[in-house]
Amino acid sequence: MADLDPASLSLRPDGRKTLAGRPFQRLGPVKTVAGALFATGALLPPALVARLVDRKVANGMPRLWHKVVSRSLGVSSTLVGTAASGSVLYVVNHLSWLDIPVIGSHLSGSFVAKSEVADMGVVGFFADMQDTIYVERERRSRSAVQSNAIQERLASGDNIILFPEGTSNDGVRILPFKSALFSSLEGARADAIRIQPVTIAYTQLNGLPLTRNRLIEIAWLGDTELGSHALDFMRLGRIDARIMCHEPVRLADFADRKALARHCQAVISTGYRQLTRGNI
Repeated sequence: MADLDPASLSLRPDGRKTLAGRPFQRLGPVKTVAGALFATGALLPPALVARLVDRKVANGMPRLWHKVVSRSLGVSSTLVGTAASGSVLYVVNHLSWLDIPVIGSHLSGSFVAKSEVADMGVVGFFADMQDTIYVERERRSRSAVQSNAIQERLASGDNIILFPEGTSNDGVRILPFKSALFSSLEGARADAIRIQPVTIAYTQLNGLPLTRNRLIEIAWLGDTELGSHALDFMRLGRIDARIMCHEPVRLADFADRKALARHCQAVISTGYRQLTRGNI
C-alpha cells in the first residue's frame, strides 16, 4: 500500500480528519438504508417465528441479515480457505464496525461484543439471535464470569468469533493481541477446542487498490462517532473485502496462551500483507 500523504488530509468541523478532494457516492446512504430496511423487514418476522419454533433455524437468520446489509453497504466479500466448525474460536483482526456484517456473512458463530451492542435496536436483536456473548470491559471483576461463558459455549460445540486486539486498528498495522482474551481456552476441555486465525482485509475501492489514504476512511478509530463515520463510509462506493482462513491450532501446541496469541498475530499479520498487496 502507498504511504499516507498528510497533504491529502483535511479537518472536518468536528475535528475529524478526512480526505480532501475525493469523489463520493452521493446516494450511498439512501441505498444502504433501503437495503438494511429490506433485510430487516424481510427477515424479522420469520426470525421471530423461528426463535419460538427452532433455535437452530433462528441462529441462521443473522447470517442472511449480515449478507444483505454488507451488500447494501457496497461491500463484495470473498472467503479464501476453509472455515473450521464445531468448538472453534475464530481469532480475527479488527479494523471497523464494518467487520461485523462482512465476517458475519461468511462465518457461522457468535461474536464477543461490548455490552452496549445489546441496546442497539435491530442490531441488538439480531446479535441476541446470534447468541452474542456480551462483555463489560470496564468491569474487570466480571472477566472470570465472561471467560467461563465463552468456555462453556465452546465446550458445547458452538463457534465463537473474537477480536483479540481489543479495539479496531488503523488498517495499516495489526495491534498486539491481548493474551488475557485467550483465557477461556484454559481448562479441562481445552484439547477439544480449535483456534483458527482469520484475516480480514479491504483490498479495493471502486475497482482500484485501496491505499493507506483511503483506509483511514474505513478504519473506525478512537472516539469517532459511529453515525458520522458510517455516513461517510456509505458514500465511498464499491468495496472489495477478502477473508482468509488459516490452519487451525490448539492451545496444547504452544507453551502457554501468550505464545498462542503471538502465533495468531504473526499468522494474521502475514495474511494481511499478502491480501493487501494482492499476492493472494
